[in-house]
Amino acid sequence: MLRRMYDWTLSLAAGRHAERALAVVSFVESSFFPIPPDVLLIPMIIARPERAWRLAFIATISSVIGGFFGYAIGYFLFEAVGQPILEFYGIVNKYDELRHLFDEWGAWIIIVKGMTPIPYKFLTITSGALHFDLLIFALASVVSRGLRFFLVAALLWKFGPPIRDFIEKRLTLVLTVGLVILIGGFVVLKYLF
Repeated sequence: MLRRMYDWTLSLAAGRHAERALAVVSFVESSFFPIPPDVLLIPMIIARPERAWRLAFIATISSVIGGFFGYAIGYFLFEAVGQPILEFYGIVNKYDELRHLFDEWGAWIIIVKGMTPIPYKFLTITSGALHFDLLIFALASVVSRGLRFFLVAALLWKFGPPIRDFIEKRLTLVLTVGLVILIGGFVVLKYLF
């Protein structure tokens, strides 16, 4: 079933409503849908590299708005809807571990994990269930999702189709390197100023 859903999602990238499909998939992936927007984003950028930045922007904004929906699920409907979603993905045990870390490191958790292949819906639902500060959630989500989608767009724009396989197979590595550069920049700024 998951493979059919993946193939169906990928087929949307070639349609005339591909940008709308990217927006919808980015939105729903942030709260319940299992297929990440990269499945659409990557072939769309390869097909039209001049639209890379626009497509990354669509994915980012739609994902963040969808994140608010996931947050609302966690905030208002955790037991009825949020917990079953986490159970479906087999990550409800991670919720208990993360609960203790959110008080001190919440924004960094959203930034770091929101850039990785860890399901973003896990972070949005957990943030809402823990009543995490909504403004900090929003800002951290914009940073994490923006970095993720714009980094993919930049690599595809610069290197084209040859980088596609590398990104699909090593997305975690690419995002980790980007994250190390980001955190390193903050550390440098902290000690220089």
